[in-house]
Amino acid sequence: MTSGPTPTPFDAIVLAGGAARRLGGVDKPRLTVGGRSLLDRVLDACAAADTTVVVGPESPRPEEPADPAAPRGPRWTREQPPGGGPVAAVAAALVEPALRSPVVLLLAADLPFLDARTVRALVAAVARDGAPHPQAAMLVDADGRDQPLAAAYRAAPLRATLAALGDPVGRPLRRLVGGLRTVRLADPDGVSQDCDTWEDLERARRRAAERAADG
Repeated sequence: MTSGPTPTPFDAIVLAGGAARRLGGVDKPRLTVGGRSLLDRVLDACAAADTTVVVGPESPRPEEPADPAAPRGPRWTREQPPGGGPVAAVAAALVEPALRSPVVLLLAADLPFLDARTVRALVAAVARDGAPHPQAAMLVDADGRDQPLAAAYRAAPLRATLAALGDPVGRPLRRLVGGLRTVRLADPDGVSQDCDTWEDLERARRRAAERAADG
């Protein structure tokens, strides 16, 4: 996957309000991999965003700077009603006035291996010149599955599609993004690995430990 500079401004939306049923309803974004929470790892990967909105129960980052002059953490909001699903979460974030960039990342909060290089590649792919312009750029995992919550979108068509859907509550994410012109990026490094089960979490922790041991 190529990266390079990302001249296009972008915002980020991180979905952190899922029920985590396969994890017994725990606060999944606060689970740790490599000694740091899943959410913190995702927020660090998209630190170059102009504005980041986390959709979920608000909880301050332990490492948020105390200095009032230092850069602040993300904005927080909740989908209505809570538990209304991913499209409702995206809708809640997109009404934030601070989200004004032409590209927006949609990210799950449980991507422990997401990194800034991949973020740059996604933004560059969706912002590339040429006609027709892509409207989305998303990772595709090793099994060939699209990862719409490891993706970058042009904000205008995303907003237009959302408006056309009507009530977002309970809508599947594919109804929002499935019709967009999409560039798909291979993910040979498993950056889109998520943590839906305890087995997934343990696998991620082993992988992080192996990386740390390798230096």
